[in-house]
Amino acid sequence: MNVIVEISARHLHLSQEHLDILYGAGYKLTPKKDLSQPGQFACAEKVEVIGPKGSMKMSILGPVRPATQVEISLTDARTLGIKVPVRESGVVAGSGSCKLVGPCGEVDLAEGVMAAKRHLHIIPEDAAQIGVKDKQIVKLSIKSEERSLIFDDVIARVSPTCATRVHLDTDEANAAGISGEVEGEIIL
Repeated sequence: MNVIVEISARHLHLSQEHLDILYGAGYKLTPKKDLSQPGQFACAEKVEVIGPKGSMKMSILGPVRPATQVEISLTDARTLGIKVPVRESGVVAGSGSCKLVGPCGEVDLAEGVMAAKRHLHIIPEDAAQIGVKDKQIVKLSIKSEERSLIFDDVIARVSPTCATRVHLDTDEANAAGISGEVEGEIIL
C-alpha cells in the first residue's frame, strides 16, 4: 500500500494546566494552520524548551491534551542536553525532563520529553485492506534520488478519527534525503 509520508518537526503538546501557567489562566490556543490529522492544528504560540545544554523555541500543536509532551529528534536532544527515550507518542512515564518558558510563567516538566517512535496513522478501512492490526509493526520503503531506504519498527496506530499518513522525525527524513510530503510504501 502506498501512503503519504510527512515529516514531524520538533513540537509540543500542552495540558490545559500547563497552558494556563505559561500563557495565563483560561488561555485558548490560536490555530495557525490545520494539520493532516483531523482536528489537529499548529498554533501561533511558541514555548521555549530549556535543557542543561541549550534551548529552542518550539511550536505548540493543538488542541490541548491530558498530559504535556515534547517531541524532539535525537539530534535536538543532544543539542538540548536531554536524555530521551524513543517511544510511542502519549507514553510519557519515565521520559526526559526540561523547563518550559512562556510569556506568563515557567513549568519544570519532570517527564514528557521524547523522540517519537516512527508511526503509521491508518483508518480501519485501509488497515483491513492491507491486513494491519493496531500496534502491529510494519516497514516503510521510501525511494529518493540518492538515499532510498527501508525503515523498520514503524508502529501502526489504527483509528477511525485519523488520516492515513506516516510520521517521521527530521533525523529520519534527513537519513532518507526527503523533505515535505513524499510517498512511501508500507511493507508487511
